[in-house]
Amino acid sequence: MSALLKPFTWFYHAFGLVSIQDTGRNAYLIILARACRMFAYGTNSLILALFFAELQFSDYRIGLFMTLTLLGDVFLSLGLTLIADRYGRRKILFGGSFLMVLSGATFAVFENFWILLFAAVVGVVSATGGDFGPFRAIEESILSQLTTPRTRSDVLAWYVTTSTVGSAIGSEASGRIIHALQSIDGWRLVDAYHALFWIYTAMGVVNALLVLLLTDACEMQASDKEYAQVAQDERESIELEDHHESSTTQRPNGIALGPPKTSRMQRMWTRFSSQLAKISPPTRAVMYKLWALLAVDSIADGMVPYSLTNYYMNKMFHPSKSTLGDVTAAAYFLGAISSVFAGPLAHRIGLINTMVFTHIPSSAAVLVFGLPNNFIVVAILLMIRAGLNNMDQAPRSAFIAAVVKPEERTAVMGITNLLRTFAAMAGPSLTGVLAGNNKFWVAFFAAGAFRLAYDVGLYVLFINVQLYKHEGGMGADASISPIERRRSVEEEDMVELHRLSTPDSSASEATVQDQDIDKH
Repeated sequence: MSALLKPFTWFYHAFGLVSIQDTGRNAYLIILARACRMFAYGTNSLILALFFAELQFSDYRIGLFMTLTLLGDVFLSLGLTLIADRYGRRKILFGGSFLMVLSGATFAVFENFWILLFAAVVGVVSATGGDFGPFRAIEESILSQLTTPRTRSDVLAWYVTTSTVGSAIGSEASGRIIHALQSIDGWRLVDAYHALFWIYTAMGVVNALLVLLLTDACEMQASDKEYAQVAQDERESIELEDHHESSTTQRPNGIALGPPKTSRMQRMWTRFSSQLAKISPPTRAVMYKLWALLAVDSIADGMVPYSLTNYYMNKMFHPSKSTLGDVTAAAYFLGAISSVFAGPLAHRIGLINTMVFTHIPSSAAVLVFGLPNNFIVVAILLMIRAGLNNMDQAPRSAFIAAVVKPEERTAVMGITNLLRTFAAMAGPSLTGVLAGNNKFWVAFFAAGAFRLAYDVGLYVLFINVQLYKHEGGMGADASISPIERRRSVEEEDMVELHRLSTPDSSASEATVQDQDIDKH
């Protein structure tokens, strides 16, 4: 029996499933919630642009819709992630689930461009197939808090892997469902698209139910709150008091009034600035460089999201919806399989190396995606792109968690997702203009060039950044694998244990020191 179980035991430990078990029930719930959410996003990524085309919206309007939807995601993410630690992470996740339900129901009923745009801007709709909105930053912050440096990359890798599986199943199911519904008498293609949005709505309900099962351990710990709010020195305390006094006014009779009323935009910017100010200067020095690179990568992702990629393949080669769903699902499944190896690979070669060397082939596939005139070749390039595209996500989240303080993670990850979404906004509109002028291929070429620039910059700037120094770590280089760092720590612990176990070791050392002093 042990011989039969040995391969499963090896896989359980080698690929990090044991890390999820060590983290506990909350990790299972968060991973499952994102998988269900990405199932819904997977249905969107296949049909959203096709749905608008069926409603006779122009390519320019399709691109504009996605740009404005991403703009709505920017403000939604900014508003919700910056207050998550104060008002409760679970409450914000539940509120996001409600917005997801509201948007899905609107798309399932209406066909007016402006009503759909309003629902997408104020609600949660994945215009590009990616996980934009308030969920990801908060969930990654929770998982980073629940895990240790040893288990974090494994847990985040499975967080990405299961989400990719969800996207794959969603794309496959949507293609099959559309094909089946079209065969029913009286069902138009647009009616089949509406039906899929009811599935999106149902996944929002499931996401909300899973959030309700999370425990208090997901909230920001009291020690971190106190650390984040206590002034670090006397000068900072004086500055805080001065700021408080300057924010109030007094009447002639001495009655103090509150701060003057400001617009919602000003309050949001003030909150963003205050959250950014809470991030320590060393962390900001690292994150400014990373944010600049991620902006370049996000511009590329915004230009050729999977929804527009499917639209391009449908427009150029006119495959059946079931075939298009099969190709997209296969690409997502390859991405899920490769994501399983992200954790072990990061342990072996380091976080930065994993991010760079797995992302470069994906970027090259995007660069040449618009050149072939054969559907099979294009499908292979899509599989290369999607198959390797997600391997940098878990190491990137683990890298951010490794270089920032625990009390800074939610703000940093929220700002990271905010800036990525903001940078991606211009992409769909630009691609819509190019598509309208029969130059769709230019968008893929430019996106691939931007992605390659991101890969090179990431390696040059961050290969030697120290990790885990805020978690009692060793301040090791990013290029050194966690296995080597852990082995070094174990050796140091053994030496220390041997020294302490030696009888009267401290006394003998003190005696030798006293003898040396007497000699001098």
